Amino acid sequence: MRTERTLTRLDRVFARLDREPERPAHLDVPTMSRHRVVLLCATLAFYLVMVWAVVTTTWVVSFDWEVMFFRPYQQWPSVHAFLDYYVVLGQRGPTAVMVAAWLGWRSWRQHTLRPLLTLGAALLLLNATVGAAKIGMGRLGPHYATVIGSNEMWSGGDIFPSGHTANAVVTWGILAYLASTPRARRYLSAGSAALALGVGLTTVYLGTHWLSDVVLGWAAGLLVLLALPWLEPLIARTETWLFRLRDMWRDRGTKAPGAAAPAGPAPAAPATAVEDDGGPRLEPVVPLRPAASGRTAGGHHQAPPPGAHAPSRTERTPVTPRAGAGTRRPPHGDRPSRPTTSPAR
Repeated sequence: MRTERTLTRLDRVFARLDREPERPAHLDVPTMSRHRVVLLCATLAFYLVMVWAVVTTTWVVSFDWEVMFFRPYQQWPSVHAFLDYYVVLGQRGPTAVMVAAWLGWRSWRQHTLRPLLTLGAALLLLNATVGAAKIGMGRLGPHYATVIGSNEMWSGGDIFPSGHTANAVVTWGILAYLASTPRARRYLSAGSAALALGVGLTTVYLGTHWLSDVVLGWAAGLLVLLALPWLEPLIARTETWLFRLRDMWRDRGTKAPGAAAPAGPAPAAPATAVEDDGGPRLEPVVPLRPAASGRTAGGHHQAPPPGAHAPSRTERTPVTPRAGAGTRRPPHGDRPSRPTTSPAR
């Protein structure tokens, strides 16, 4: 017995993903080329130099204090209201929702989970690296600085590097990373770089970050984007596993719980020896199936009760040859026949 299962909304989404794309999609997966490796190493070296410059209280820290005393929010108060909203483009929650909505639409059109999985991997790597650096160095912001000219490190803060800036670089840069054509990748790279630059400078204008925080945030976000090709094999395996899990979930209700298993081929009936005029031959034995009333289909013989045993070899009735059948021993041509009458003595 088969039962029809009502399709849910999730089933319709999976059915949509199984269809062919409505338009061709050029999905060029970036690889870890030599140019990208060189750029990654240069960015990592710059990152370490900036950390060393702040930790050792070099001229970078002095320049941070000069910018803080300049108080940009007092120099240009007319743009303060606009920049209060503009800085939201660097917050992790709102930007992740906006970019995930666009990448979800792309996944729907291109029938692949790679855009959403790439965004998730990038945000996970960003939170792990930038969060660890923030907690490890513990720098205080300009509004909470205690000693003029100090680097304010290891004081319980969490602003170095700038999370707004790094998040803006990764979240909007992922659109350029997932672009389908080189032309779109160039335009999106320029747009995301300008957006991340504006978010970083806005945090300096509002006085929530030192300038060195913003510079290190740019480097931290760029490191995440440059390292993404190393995660592409893991993203591909995760997508395959999710689709396999989808198939298992979708097929779990295809069979009814009480449906009988399909019957296999009937076993061959045993054969028994039967005497014939030409010698012994084998004939299949048809087993007797008990009917519902305890009798066979013909109604002549009753099925043996459970636990009854077949008669042993000594209890069986001996088979006697039929008339005219002759002896059961096969003839031998090389043996002389016996005389029927005894010779005269």
